[in-house]
Amino acid sequence: MDKVKRLVAERSVVIFSKSSCCLSYAVKILLGELGFNPFVYEIDQDPDCREIEKALMRLGCSAPVPAVFIGGKLIGSTNEIMSLHLSGDLTKMLVQSRALNNKY
Repeated sequence: MDKVKRLVAERSVVIFSKSSCCLSYAVKILLGELGFNPFVYEIDQDPDCREIEKALMRLGCSAPVPAVFIGGKLIGSTNEIMSLHLSGDLTKMLVQSRALNNKY
């Protein structure tokens, strides 16, 4: 839990991902196309993978990956990110968290 909280506190946008997860890949591509290269933590490359998954679930993630945090706050997984993107709110959140410097 400490590792997750530390990573989220240190960066504007964090995606907890698994390298083989197609939904994680889609979220990473979307944020990249919006002009931001988020910090991606591939939990399957960490020996504490199971503990990180449990910590993410305890924090409220419906699925362990992808888990997206913006401005230190859990935003959610693929469905939440795509819904925010379609409504135009994702870019606003990124700008407000100072993850993006340009205003839309």
